[in-house]
Amino acid sequence: MKKLTATLGIFLMFIASTFAQESASAIETAGAEMTFESDVIDYGTIPQFADGVRVFKFTNTGKAPLIISGAKGSCGCTVPTWPKKPINPGESAEIKVKYATDRLGPINKSVTVTSNSSEPTKVLRIKGNVIKKETTPVKKASEMTPTAG
Repeated sequence: MKKLTATLGIFLMFIASTFAQESASAIETAGAEMTFESDVIDYGTIPQFADGVRVFKFTNTGKAPLIISGAKGSCGCTVPTWPKKPINPGESAEIKVKYATDRLGPINKSVTVTSNSSEPTKVLRIKGNVIKKETTPVKKASEMTPTAG
């Protein structure tokens, strides 16, 4: 009788855990979902001190409000700002990224976004190249004096 009771108890626990897993996965699929127009922004070749602000546009394609809990750049030269209010299903929003264009050379940085989305951590990338800003050449005094010829 003890074996029958123990076997029945184990069987009931197995059935209960199966139903618990199914309901948890049903909640996950019914949640928020971030769909980006693009997860990479290419600055191209830009001059030093140019406007470093770019925008990642996205839509909540899920069935629950999307809440972004944070966004962090891979270094101090990449500063993201994100919506602090929930984004309802079907609504669109933006994550702005400001890159410090005072730094010369290639850009290859990331922004990590955390949310309640079906993909809770999303990595966005920015790339490009910052070149020295060209200035108008100043003529030397010796070039400006006429020569007799």
